[in-house]
This record gives sequence, structure tokens and C-alpha cells, in this order.
Amino acid sequence: MRRGSAAGAAWLAGLLAATLALPVHAGPTGEPEPELRALLAKNIGAADSFEHRFDAEVWLVDMSARLQRFMPDAGQRLELLRLVHSEARRAKLAPELVLAVIEVESGFNRYAVSSAGAQGLMQIMPFWLKEIGKPDDNLFHARTNLRMGCTILKFYLDKERGNLIGALGRYNGSYGKPDYPMLVVNALNRRWYRS
Repeated sequence: MRRGSAAGAAWLAGLLAATLALPVHAGPTGEPEPELRALLAKNIGAADSFEHRFDAEVWLVDMSARLQRFMPDAGQRLELLRLVHSEARRAKLAPELVLAVIEVESGFNRYAVSSAGAQGLMQIMPFWLKEIGKPDDNLFHARTNLRMGCTILKFYLDKERGNLIGALGRYNGSYGKPDYPMLVVNALNRRWYRS
């Protein structure tokens, strides 16, 4: 849905309000989960990278459902999504692109380490800590990893003048080879892109 449709936005706002007003249930057991509603309200309130509260509600609810298969814990999902949105916007990247990169790079495992030694959600090489980090930075810390990863990805996107395939190849160290960029683009289109 595009922002230009006032009727569509009103319908979506009504649907979201009705959804948040209903008891939240855990799967087939039907047991209410008021703590999930409280977590959602807390994370929406703390999401400072959105222009409007409504935008935060819609994006967090939508992306939380998409992320659930990777992260079953609702609190962890919402906290990560808030951080991803904040750091992506800070670097002037689409948060959905960052989610696709994380899916391919680490499968949302913040403690992932590659065979080459890359660490964390966005698989940052430790030498970056010496280049742009602070002495107490930790690549397994989500905000640090996202800030470095988003900054590096944006640098390569600018260097490639917006060419996503080239930027992703540079980010992964596989410039000129289509495999990695296509994995990210496919993840973006399949799971994270909002139509």
C-alpha cells in the first residue's frame, strides 16, 4: 500500500487498532499474551527513527511477523527491528535491505562467526574495529554491528553510484560475482520488500 491513498491508510489504521485491541494469543493454545502487547507498545514508543507513531506501528507489526521464523522471542524481534530501522535510517539505507543482508549473512544469529572471521549480524570483519571502532566496541553487540555494517554498506552503495549488485559484491568481498548479491536481492524480494 502506498502512502498516497488516504482511504487505504485509514483502513489500515482501523485494522491495526482492531488488531492491537484484541487479545493476543499464542498459537493453538489460545492463552492470552498481554506481555506481547506491552512489548509492542514499548517498542513502538521507543522507535525514534519513524516520522509518525502510525508508521512505527505498521512497520514493526509487519516486520515482526516476517522475522518470527528466525527469532521466536517477540521481545528480541521487536528490539532488533527497532535497532535495524534506526541504524538503517541513520545511514540512509532501506531497513528492508539491511534485514535481507542480515538474513543472508548470519541468519539473524548475533553471535555468528564466519570461516573468514567475520562476526555478528552483518558479519563485520574485526579489522574494522581498528579502522573505525572504539576500544570497547564489540561486534557481537547488535547496535555496534549494525552501525558498522550499515555504514560500510552505504559507503559501497555510494561508491557504486546506487548499483545494488556492485555494492553487495563489495560488501561481501565477492565483487564481480553474482551469487552473493542475488542471494540478498532474492531475500529482499521474497521476504522483506513491502508491496
